[in-house]
Amino acid sequence: MARKQDMQRLNPFLWEIPTSYRKDMRVPVWIFADERLLEAALKDKSIEQAVNAATLPGLVGHISVMPDVHQGYGFPIGGVAATRFPDGVISPGAIGYDINCGVRLLSSRIPAQAIEPFADRLAAALDADCPSGVGVGGSIPLTTKQLEKVCRMGATWALRNGYAREEDLTATEESGELKGADPSTVSPRAKQRGRPQLGSLGAGNHFIEVEVVDQIFNPEAAQAMGLEEGMLTVQIHCGSRGFGHQICSDYVRELQGAVQRYGIQLPDRELVCAPMDSPEGKRYLAAMACAANYAFCNRQILAYHARRSFKRVLAGHIADWDLRQVYDLAHNIGKIEDHQINGKRVRVCVHRKGATRAFGPGHKELPARYRKFGQPVLIPGSMGTASWVLVGTEASMDLSFGSSCHGAGRVMSRRKAKKTIRGDRLRKSLEADGIVIRAGSLPGLAEEAPQAYKDVDSVIRVVVEAGIAKKVARLRPIIVIKG
Repeated sequence: MARKQDMQRLNPFLWEIPTSYRKDMRVPVWIFADERLLEAALKDKSIEQAVNAATLPGLVGHISVMPDVHQGYGFPIGGVAATRFPDGVISPGAIGYDINCGVRLLSSRIPAQAIEPFADRLAAALDADCPSGVGVGGSIPLTTKQLEKVCRMGATWALRNGYAREEDLTATEESGELKGADPSTVSPRAKQRGRPQLGSLGAGNHFIEVEVVDQIFNPEAAQAMGLEEGMLTVQIHCGSRGFGHQICSDYVRELQGAVQRYGIQLPDRELVCAPMDSPEGKRYLAAMACAANYAFCNRQILAYHARRSFKRVLAGHIADWDLRQVYDLAHNIGKIEDHQINGKRVRVCVHRKGATRAFGPGHKELPARYRKFGQPVLIPGSMGTASWVLVGTEASMDLSFGSSCHGAGRVMSRRKAKKTIRGDRLRKSLEADGIVIRAGSLPGLAEEAPQAYKDVDSVIRVVVEAGIAKKVARLRPIIVIKG
């Protein structure tokens, strides 16, 4: 287990575990944290997992560990790694089971006080229109042929079928359509799980929140995003549901054999991987893209339903009830990108697990309206606490392969949270703070209690002080929908 004394402090918010710490490390580990968050990270196996990940073949630069880090499957949640393309490896565990779990933010011109008489009705409408819960079916059951089109087209499928606007796709990472998807690489079992679930929220930490912009830090960037103090926003957090989970499960199992065939030595079998230019690696990349596109489409369908809910409840009472897309991004994904490594431009596969892309100003992949400011970075808080809107920086490209944190980060397991926190008391506490709650179960609510997470404001402080991102706006929840 790594200890604090094994690390070199590069600056007040960055710590390094050098390659000399363990002879099988190929690159150092960089940990973005203050003293308190570092101590929290050392209480589980997340830092040990980052060190293990530093042994993967084909790595370049360093492993980046975000301040919201916590223990995951093989690779820490809140970790970023880049491997040379195409001869480096791809690792499903370094991307995650919920492929393209991500966040979408919608802005509005609705004053928060204007919906006070309608808050309960709006919460009920969102809860009814956006199915949630473990194994629950979605609003748009698909045939196998339709599912395969979603796999290839992502959010473009939603646009062609009347569930999206052109500007929604413009303000989505990869325009909501990750290239290279091949449905033939997806198992029948995964397709069986995916067909009935499109347009559903899921459970766990997934949510829909109605929030109010309670503080603006960068007025010019906020204006470009349509964010105004006192106005409502809607945040949607979900992923690829059982479809992506099954794809990850299938390839974790398949790549166990690939590790042996290619003679790859691993300190943890949960880091199973394959060279990207191998048949196994190519199949996983193509299947992962299918799951990523399913998730982009899923969040787009949920945004469509959120707009319907707002229209049904507020039309006739509020002049402008429309919801406009700010941005949509992934935080469990592998992306082929170009980065500067030791002064040279290198094509890599950036594994982001519990981390979001945070490209800086001027990047060609950003929508024109954001290119001056940097990519919007959406950081949901833990239920009942603030969420944040940031923008990426030029420095993030060197510090973290253009990546930032993705949330507050757990400090308490779901099991411990259910044992420690009573859902009924939590609900009363949140309602006393003026938050309208709709939850599938009280134990499920307890799992996601704010006490189970780190302080999101402290996490934001680290990424901002480290130079990875800049503050734009702080959002406060007023309606929370949980699976």
